[in-house]
Amino acid sequence: MSSLSAKIGPSILNADLSQLHEESQRLLDNGADYLHLDVMDGTFVPNLTFGHPVVKCLRNKIKDAFFETHMMVQAPQQWIEPMADAGVNQYTFHIEPVMDSVVDICRKVQEAGMKVGLAIKPGTPVEAVKEFIAIADMVLIMTVEPGFGGQKFMADMMPKVQWLRENYPNLDIEVDGGVGLATIDACAKAGANMIVAGTAIIRADDQAAVIRQLKHSVEGAIKH
Repeated sequence: MSSLSAKIGPSILNADLSQLHEESQRLLDNGADYLHLDVMDGTFVPNLTFGHPVVKCLRNKIKDAFFETHMMVQAPQQWIEPMADAGVNQYTFHIEPVMDSVVDICRKVQEAGMKVGLAIKPGTPVEAVKEFIAIADMVLIMTVEPGFGGQKFMADMMPKVQWLRENYPNLDIEVDGGVGLATIDACAKAGANMIVAGTAIIRADDQAAVIRQLKHSVEGAIKH
């Protein structure tokens, strides 16, 4: 497991979106390894956030940070080119609405020069993603229902993470939803190495300290 590294990627969903550049830069200055950008279409999930024009503006201000877009959208194939053009590094999409074309979408994402992340909702069994892992860079296990920030962490998703880690020791496994100082140890022990935390980091008095603590927990688990 030595090739894995702990990475903390704050979700900027609960940040002041009118100050997106300043808030994002502050997170990076405070030790964030990447930015997790939640894109919602109002169809796959009931909420609406922002799309590629906003991401492109952010990229123009922040030249070299790693951007992951979490595409909570009904038609992920529709936004591959615009997101690549906006400077996105990793395109993470939900497999649920596109089960019959996951392979094709992965290929298009890679052809566009981005890494591939595959996301599953809490109700989706982890086996559903199994046949696609060979063509993906990362799997995201949602630990809340996607669509809104600030929800309570679902500890019963940890067996999915565990199963992935046991079967794919070098896979990047991300968790997203309700992750903070109270829940990080469960995620780390289960085997997650990429941690998305929104509220827990954004609203912290000392963002750098929270990011450090989250990372420390994951690094400790990777070593064992």
